[in-house]
Amino acid sequence: MAGYKQILVAVDFSEHSERVIEKAVDMAHQQGAAVNVIHVVDYFPMMDSAYDGALAYSVDMTDELVESSRKRLDEFGGRYQLTSEQLSVEVGAVRKEIISAAEKIDADLIVIGSHGWRGIDLLLGSTADGVLHHAGCDVLVVRVD
Repeated sequence: MAGYKQILVAVDFSEHSERVIEKAVDMAHQQGAAVNVIHVVDYFPMMDSAYDGALAYSVDMTDELVESSRKRLDEFGGRYQLTSEQLSVEVGAVRKEIISAAEKIDADLIVIGSHGWRGIDLLLGSTADGVLHHAGCDVLVVRVD
């Protein structure tokens, strides 16, 4: 069996992201693979609860979230000797953006963390579950406690 050549790591900046990226970088070194890291800013309009969700705030926080995410991702890059070309911040639906990024770089493995605290997604997490079932490549879900 041939090893992986292109690994995409999805991080959410939770306390477990470090473990996920470490696992992916270790695998990449063992396999001789390239690593790319993505963080997705989930786009959602801010709503004013005083109007029962009928009125969105006129202030869009997306630019600030993207800039903050780029800085945090650069920190990861520095710790793991990754270049800016290997780091990506996207805006949109998390599952769709991860899968799209994997397709763009022709990834043969996506590495993502599990989160086990949400309803029906107790074992896997909704994002990991969505990526697992819709990706066109292998998906490694790193167990996080």
